[in-house]
Amino acid sequence: MTTPQTGIFALGTHAHSYLELSLDQGADPRAALTVAAGLSEPRTTMGGVNLVVGIRPELWAAVLPERAPAGLTGFTEPVVGPDGFTMPATQRDLFLWTAGGSRDVVFDTVTAIIDAFAGVASVDDEVSGWTYHRDLDLTGFIDGTENPHLSEAPRHVLVPAGEPGAGGSVLLVQKWRHDAHAWNAVPVADQERVIGRTKPDSVELDPRPETAHAARTDQDDFGKIFRRNVAYGSAQEHGTMFVGFCHRKAPLADMLDSMAGRGGVRDALTHYTTPLSGAYYFVPALDDLAVLAPPEDDD
Repeated sequence: MTTPQTGIFALGTHAHSYLELSLDQGADPRAALTVAAGLSEPRTTMGGVNLVVGIRPELWAAVLPERAPAGLTGFTEPVVGPDGFTMPATQRDLFLWTAGGSRDVVFDTVTAIIDAFAGVASVDDEVSGWTYHRDLDLTGFIDGTENPHLSEAPRHVLVPAGEPGAGGSVLLVQKWRHDAHAWNAVPVADQERVIGRTKPDSVELDPRPETAHAARTDQDDFGKIFRRNVAYGSAQEHGTMFVGFCHRKAPLADMLDSMAGRGGVRDALTHYTTPLSGAYYFVPALDDLAVLAPPEDDD
């Protein structure tokens, strides 16, 4: 029985940090993954912080091919809709998601993580996130309504036992900037048609517009995913960090195609939000990371 990275399911954290790193030129890939494995739980959770370590699928497969899901690849090409709407591909080598109860403990952990990678990998992007009124996103709607219950989430999120990479998960990360001025100018009834749900209590509209976000990403059609989105940014520029887990890549990729209008109509929400990044990572089970972890210090 493999043990997943428990930070995937650690709800209730308010402060978040997202680091995406690329290996330094000439760096040994295995050495970089050894650093990442050394950061993994339970060491970092002792300070009240959860850590999720994601690795570019091709990098993981190059170092531990026997523990890599077959055919899993990164976000190598942008998703372009028929009208030119584009979700960019900004794939990096490593992803570190730190979450905790307060900004100070997250800050201390993230600075230590950056120091640990000195000489092997450098930060390309750093984003600070935070929960907005507990379970809302910055559109004012409840986020994650279709998330499976925690008791059922692992079977949808984790690679099944007996398969390469068992206990791991496929992660999609995207940063979406909101056009708050345009969105806030839309009457609530029209906002609800864009989302496909009522604003106060997230009840699905009936009938539901074909262009509604809930229609374009319906998990009954594409398969269950587990979303851990939070808000990011400042009062002047802000948006949503999309963090979605699944046991395979296809449901996540198919949802992006649907949102962009590939094979159908474009998601109405994309007229008010702009994707700035996009990457897939493999989140190995702790058992697999342990293969690479440095020896414990006995002192």
